[in-house]
Amino acid sequence: MMQTIIDLFGNYTFQIVALGSIALGVLTGVTGTFAVLRKQSLLGDSIAHSALAGITMAFILTNTKNTEVLLIGALVAGLLATYIINMVSKNTRINFESAMALVMSVFFGIGFILLTQIQKSPDSQQAGLERFLFGQAATILERDVYFVVGVTVIVLVLMLLLWKEIKVFSFDPVYAHSIGLSTNFLNVVLSGFIVAAIIMGIQMVGVVLMSALIIAPAVAARQWTKSLAGMTILAGFIGALSGLGGTIVSTVVDKFPTGPAIVVIASIVVILSLLLAPGRGIINKLIRQHGAKQAFEADMAIINLLTHQLLDIDAEFSKDQLQDACIIDHHREGKSFDRLFNNLTKRRMVERVDDSNRFRLTNVAKLEYEQNRGDHI
Repeated sequence: MMQTIIDLFGNYTFQIVALGSIALGVLTGVTGTFAVLRKQSLLGDSIAHSALAGITMAFILTNTKNTEVLLIGALVAGLLATYIINMVSKNTRINFESAMALVMSVFFGIGFILLTQIQKSPDSQQAGLERFLFGQAATILERDVYFVVGVTVIVLVLMLLLWKEIKVFSFDPVYAHSIGLSTNFLNVVLSGFIVAAIIMGIQMVGVVLMSALIIAPAVAARQWTKSLAGMTILAGFIGALSGLGGTIVSTVVDKFPTGPAIVVIASIVVILSLLLAPGRGIINKLIRQHGAKQAFEADMAIINLLTHQLLDIDAEFSKDQLQDACIIDHHREGKSFDRLFNNLTKRRMVERVDDSNRFRLTNVAKLEYEQNRGDHI
């Protein structure tokens, strides 16, 4: 299997598709970062679904399947959908999320109706338009790949040039406006980045799955870093990794399309990030919660024993005596007491007296008692 994967990198067709997928992954990763941070994740979904109406309309008007022509139609539809969403959300009582859902439904419905009518026509030119629904990376040409790479480079350069302004606007648009930044211009720029990413990816991933590729790398990256620059770079790397991995899987596994494979890889990375990330991961949170619960139980056990005078703060005691006191106060025995005793020892609240089987409370335990009881010992 490994040798098969290594041999793939010498295949020209694989190189072309992989390069396009990697460039698309970088583009969607860095642009999706700002969509996620601005809580506009569904904007990509709305634009992607709206693009179908532009593709079908472009075919009807030109009667050609030329990729550039169809993508221009998708671009016009995406920009129009973005403009309508912003206009509706600003000038009506409809919120941004509802406006996105409304526009997406209308545009996608129109596009699907037009696509159905086109497919019913006897014109042989209409064959293959359905590839824009789920993507067909195997059909991309070398010039298409160079076009995607070029757009990716342009977006990255513009993002670097406007980095400070975009950063301020993404986190605090009110402050950005107060210091003289053109919030309307920055909003158009960020929306334009998302539109460009979606238009570039429609041919490979399709309008249905394109939103997942916009959101997934950014969501995964968000779990690993607190820095905007770090999140943007990591999202681009995850997107590139997903693109390359999806291309390898679709090539090795028979009849596994590249677009869905890329989305599956990105989704796996998201799941692993949600589970394993050291700062925000679910497993890490469960471990911290378990540790906090044990610490609380240990603190309360000592405080209760001292408060109820079941334990002398300066006296030495055996493990059995401590257990008897805990049974009276907490009904702790068996494994429950062993877990508590190990926790007390680990937190250095109980220490052994020399090499004997006698124990005593440490200054840590006494200080904890002082802080929670307000007594002076």
